[in-house]
Amino acid sequence: MAEISTVLATVPYQGAHLERLIREFSPANLVQVPRDDAERVSELLRSADVAVIAGPIDQRFIDAPRLRWVHCDAAGIESSAWPEAFERGLMLTASAGRSAPVLAEHTLFLALSLIYDAHALHDAQRAHQWGLPGYSERRGLYGKTIGVVGLGATGRAVAGLASVMGMRVLGYGHALREPVPAVDEYFTAGEPEALERLLESSDVVVLACRLTDETYHLIGAEQLRRFKPSAYLINMARGAVIDEPALIQALRTGLLAGAGLDTFEKEPLPADSPLWDLPNVVITPHATPEMPDMIDNCLNIIAENVRRFRSDQPLINALSPSDAYTVNRVH
Repeated sequence: MAEISTVLATVPYQGAHLERLIREFSPANLVQVPRDDAERVSELLRSADVAVIAGPIDQRFIDAPRLRWVHCDAAGIESSAWPEAFERGLMLTASAGRSAPVLAEHTLFLALSLIYDAHALHDAQRAHQWGLPGYSERRGLYGKTIGVVGLGATGRAVAGLASVMGMRVLGYGHALREPVPAVDEYFTAGEPEALERLLESSDVVVLACRLTDETYHLIGAEQLRRFKPSAYLINMARGAVIDEPALIQALRTGLLAGAGLDTFEKEPLPADSPLWDLPNVVITPHATPEMPDMIDNCLNIIAENVRRFRSDQPLINALSPSDAYTVNRVH
């Protein structure tokens, strides 16, 4: 049994949430400090076995003599996926899945905004114009094919909603341990042309994968040429999963019909980015309405991993060396 004596917490939990965090780690001594109190954080890292943090790791966590597990309280934690952490044997976990249902809603919002041409409808309403030329030729999502790249919690939630809406669902990612009920056909990464075949078959492509060295610019000029001209791309992963200049060129030249983008290579999106003015793009500012119980969901993940850690079982939402991200890394 793995014992926990001291826990460093920089998450800004308060009240009942903080009380539960303390209770889940009991009888360990949990010390909460602000993440920007560098001196106190460094001091506690000399004795901490576990850290529950509100931001990414830095060199201090790699050097901490007793530290064995760091939980980064965010869904995407590519900024903590240092090769040095894996080489040292440090376990890294995330709060992935805490907001999956609303992220799936957000995905469908972007897809429907493009399918229904929300920009043109808004302009027509402001002009008091009844109807849009050719609008009756549009078709909804029902009966279309959606390709979901990455079947973590968000990807699975997207697949479930899309299936309920009458869409054919394709999935792409690493080999599955068991089938996903909502996925009609699965394409395994590493197989020849697997991603390209999914792109060619999809009317809507959703990116919901982790950002790693492997997925950096996963969608570039070559992949964009494999899209149907009538297809839409939705990015709910990280911005760097897409080669942004290649996407802009594809949107301008009609290689695909449009894109719904919540994340970007540089955030906030620069005011001079061409993406702002493209009529076939819907932009949201890397923000989704929160789950009413998001912190409780985070605590459920932490609590399960405390139990697993103490029982020497594999942790959920754990990163592995294949998740390492070194591109554009900032120390």
